[in-house]
Amino acid sequence: MTDTPGWASPSSSEPPRDGTRPPADAPAAVPGPSAPPQAAPGWNTRPGQSAPAGQTPGGPNPYGWSAPRSPRPGVIPLRPLSVGELLDGAVTTVRRHWRTALTLSLGIAVVDQAGAIASELLVNGRTGASTQLLTLLARMPVLLLLNALATALLTVVVSRAVLGRPVTAGDAWRDARPRLLQLLGLTVLTTLMSAGVVLLGFTPLLGYRAGGSGTPGTEALLAFVGLLTVPVAGWLLIRYSLAAPALMLEKQGVVTALSRSRRLVRGSWWRVFGIVLLSKVLSVVIGMALLIPARFIGLVLGFGSIDNLEDPGKQSIGMLVVVAVAGIIASALTTPFMAAVGVLVYIDQRIRREALDIELARAAGLPEQGGTDWNGRADQTPARR
Repeated sequence: MTDTPGWASPSSSEPPRDGTRPPADAPAAVPGPSAPPQAAPGWNTRPGQSAPAGQTPGGPNPYGWSAPRSPRPGVIPLRPLSVGELLDGAVTTVRRHWRTALTLSLGIAVVDQAGAIASELLVNGRTGASTQLLTLLARMPVLLLLNALATALLTVVVSRAVLGRPVTAGDAWRDARPRLLQLLGLTVLTTLMSAGVVLLGFTPLLGYRAGGSGTPGTEALLAFVGLLTVPVAGWLLIRYSLAAPALMLEKQGVVTALSRSRRLVRGSWWRVFGIVLLSKVLSVVIGMALLIPARFIGLVLGFGSIDNLEDPGKQSIGMLVVVAVAGIIASALTTPFMAAVGVLVYIDQRIRREALDIELARAAGLPEQGGTDWNGRADQTPARR
């Protein structure tokens, strides 16, 4: 596989343009050298002619030229993005490439839900209050593998969508396959990193309870100490949330990808956290909107009762199947959306810090000077392959 232009590490791209990057909510100018000041022609004048006497340059616009639009070869404009543009770009990616995105996510969701049903049947409520925790632990290896696979394949889809290029499931597999083992290792490492911090924080409480002579006050204090590690785990997850796109697109190693994510998130932790949290909330809402009706349908079909609806050990196989079908549909919709958000946040951070928009415009086949036609519309030059 040849390297895709525009995704190189910063050492091979243009230096950051500190002090010249407009804020995300400002009208963005197209990258390139500034043109010399010229009088704006009126609406009824031809290029090269001056405006008639008494006519404001630029016609009815009293401010003259409006800011040119940023080039948009794919699902996002090539400039710093607002939160709304990030989410819209993720939805647009799923909508434009729905055949590829849904094919990949649907296959992964089927395997995931099959593993969930197998775990439920394996544990079968025999462990009492610990059933849900043990079920999750039994699914964890499959979840990590599927998460790495989904991230790898959908990162390729999103990266092509940004450049306005089509991609098939076979293309995504061929591009992602060489990086799968590294991405799996990165996924396991970041999961253990955050989970290990929480486990370390709750170890004193678990050890104290194991002694059998605990008091409520001491247990409450140790539980509070354990809860203090949860924000630390969340901080680590956000800090290294851009490592997977860096590994896939820049073809970095695991350690280098972690370092790249740390540098890209530095100074923007709260912004990245807000975007990730918002996308998670939207995904949960979509999942619940499908899961609640599915359980109601299962009750109507006689697959269970309201009394044991929340007890996994007492649910029938029919209810498990109905819930699994709803989970497959929800995962098929939310998995590519979440993957797209992660990749677009990575792209946005590199645009803000490393002028990646210039490299992407070149990779998409847009002219280096301007990138728009004389009417301000985004250039429609086909992307080079």
